[in-house]
Amino acid sequence: MSLFKARDWWSTVLGEKEEFDQGCLCLADVDNSGNGQDKIIVGSFMGYLRIFNPHAVKTGDGPQAEDLLLEVQLRDPVLQVEVGKFVSGTEMLHLAVLHSRKLCVYSVSGTLGNVEHGNQYQIKLMYEHHLQRTACNMTYGPFGGIKGRDLICIQSMDGMLMVFEQESYAFGRFLPGSLLPGPLAYSPRTDSFITVSSCRQVESYKYQVLAFATDADKKQETEQQKLGSGKRLVVDWTLNIGEQALDICIIPFNQSASSVFVLGERNFFCLKDNGQIRFMKKLDCSPSCFLPYCSVSEGTINTLIGNHNHMLHVYQDVTLKWATQLPHVPVAVRVGSLHFPDYSQALPCPGCLCFSDLKGVIVTLSDDGHLQCSYLGTDPSLFQAPKVESRELNYDELDVELKELQRIIKDVKSQGVWPMTEREEDLKVFAVVSSSLDSVSQATNIEVGTDSVPSITVKITLQNRVVLQKVKLSVYVQPPLVLTCDQFTFDFAVPDMTSVAAFSVYLKKNYIPSELEGNAVVSYSRPTDRNPDGIPRVIQCKFRLPLKLICLPGQPSKTASQKLTIDTNKSPVSLPILFPDFASHSDDDQINVMGFRLLGGSRVTLLASRTSQRYRIQSEQFEDLWLITNELILRLLEYFEKQGIKDFACSFSGCIPLQEYFELIDHHFELRINGEKLEELLSERAVQFRAIQRRLLTRFRDKTPAPLQHLDTLLDGTYKQVIALADAVEENQDRLLQSSAGLRSATHLLILLVRLWQKLSADQTAILEAAFLPLQEDTQELVAVLQSQSQTQRKDHQKSPQNCLPTTSTSLQRPPCLKLQPSKEFWNSQSQAN
Repeated sequence: MSLFKARDWWSTVLGEKEEFDQGCLCLADVDNSGNGQDKIIVGSFMGYLRIFNPHAVKTGDGPQAEDLLLEVQLRDPVLQVEVGKFVSGTEMLHLAVLHSRKLCVYSVSGTLGNVEHGNQYQIKLMYEHHLQRTACNMTYGPFGGIKGRDLICIQSMDGMLMVFEQESYAFGRFLPGSLLPGPLAYSPRTDSFITVSSCRQVESYKYQVLAFATDADKKQETEQQKLGSGKRLVVDWTLNIGEQALDICIIPFNQSASSVFVLGERNFFCLKDNGQIRFMKKLDCSPSCFLPYCSVSEGTINTLIGNHNHMLHVYQDVTLKWATQLPHVPVAVRVGSLHFPDYSQALPCPGCLCFSDLKGVIVTLSDDGHLQCSYLGTDPSLFQAPKVESRELNYDELDVELKELQRIIKDVKSQGVWPMTEREEDLKVFAVVSSSLDSVSQATNIEVGTDSVPSITVKITLQNRVVLQKVKLSVYVQPPLVLTCDQFTFDFAVPDMTSVAAFSVYLKKNYIPSELEGNAVVSYSRPTDRNPDGIPRVIQCKFRLPLKLICLPGQPSKTASQKLTIDTNKSPVSLPILFPDFASHSDDDQINVMGFRLLGGSRVTLLASRTSQRYRIQSEQFEDLWLITNELILRLLEYFEKQGIKDFACSFSGCIPLQEYFELIDHHFELRINGEKLEELLSERAVQFRAIQRRLLTRFRDKTPAPLQHLDTLLDGTYKQVIALADAVEENQDRLLQSSAGLRSATHLLILLVRLWQKLSADQTAILEAAFLPLQEDTQELVAVLQSQSQTQRKDHQKSPQNCLPTTSTSLQRPPCLKLQPSKEFWNSQSQAN
């Protein structure tokens, strides 16, 4: 029997398909029995609250019915459960349950019955607080040094700390610079809250500083804070740990100090009260939960750390003292004083788990509801092998059984190794792009500087197997490509129906897209017996548009400022064979040179070397090289695949064109800054225009006419300024969209060159794309998020906008009409007149 397996004393599985997290487990004498036995309180995301009082059972027996004291279903998911002195006027323990939008405090009491299983337990709601913000976690303690009662602090998802003095709400404070909530703990010795911010820093805030800081009604700073009234929330100390934290725990180190334990993704840290590192330990496996506790050795601390390898490690400071295997991955671990059996042969772990001189039992909880009480050591083996009854073998019966088994094996092999059953799909979606352009172009309201813009037809076919509801097809292509229709609805009232949606795609604006791929997304609901409204599902299908939709044959250019060379391991292929739709049959000599004219106006030249295995792509614009380069590589792969050659590979050995890429980023950033400045100026002129209108209206309504004092002239000039600024904003927005498309193309090209240069795999390329984010969009929602996250930079930019522009950009020039502004004498005269 292995020493390194957790000995199962009591275990059970909670519910079906329920989910749990580290805050869902708590051990305490919640019913105030006074016998020192802890009860196990477990809450789930499905809203179930359970209280257990395990008892020792024989080996192999399951949990008894009387072990479950209480099971209730609350209407909201349970995020965290804690037990403390939460009710005023009494020092009895009560149960605090944190929901996403509510905090409830219950009292747990039991009524003795005539028989053992007749005991009845019930909970009573003492009070509740409805939260205005979505909660994340909570902590409790004697905030401010009070005695005999516990206060509760709840951290919201947007970084606000809400303090509740039992039945009443005290105050709320926003943590400065908070982006995502982290683990939260309270240190009674220093009377401070300790958390880990999204900047990967451990931060400590004094309770007194929180209490006397200016009240936070909203996340942005109020005008009073800007003017200096009230106290700002200042952090006590910070420590950069360089990784996200999973949990924080604070325990007393000795009588004069306490230790702050932080569990990271790869390390766990022990800090002093002032934020200095006492020690740290690098972990070999990814941790899932931890629990520090006092050690029997003076000056040391033991720590239980569970990981995703089904292991539970016991550390004494940084030394591994014990390792035990668990049947599940724990997300929460606690140590409590339960009805522990007297095993005289059990071996305690180094630094025996003792709380207040009471033997401790380890309670672990997995995310799927596996609750187990275990101890470290071994059990005496009482098993004795039974005697084997000797009997004579009947060889004739054995031969018949062996032949039958061989026949079954032969039948299985004839049908395949193992019969596989695949689930039939509810809906199948196919996309077919027409092989030729539309005879009559469907392009309307185009802004391309050419007479004819081609269009191509795409057909989406939907085939259902069962009855479906609310079937909706949405099609998306990269701008400036547009669709004649992008939304379709279908009615699949009977099974085995086929529906076709046809639409045309064409180029609308005077620049090229960054991708030629389109995406068709179908959302539908499948009704079931239990859910007649249907289960919502989504399926998508991608299609690729031809290059000739945005490109025409053109004359090759001998000189170009931007050039790229792609190396291959095979002999070059004739370009008319690779691009038959762009080949010109009139000139057969140009088999190694081909020109492309993009509808946006740019020209790209493709050259194949006669002596080496290289291809060169050149153009005047760096971002215009992307589509031709990508199309060349795709067609080369398709060509050699048809030839049966599987070892074809492309590579890039030149210099990565970073300078050109940085210039595109600077230009895009300049347009973003100019857009903000123009919008601010437009807002100012709109306010000025409304103010002049109000003054004119007052003059016109006056019974005794008064001179207008050039208000009509000022109104006309302001109106012209508003119109000019609105046109400038619209023009800047068009330039920004064009710059965004070019930047996306350049980003795709840069990722392609790095992939060819370093010979990256598909998974590595996906990581690179996730880091570069080539699919960025300049939407108002994105701008609002960036503005809220960089409030300080925006204030600095408002004071001195020219300092925020890159060195290569030019300052924004105001139109001449913007010089018309009302003078101070004019406003003074109007104030005196009123």
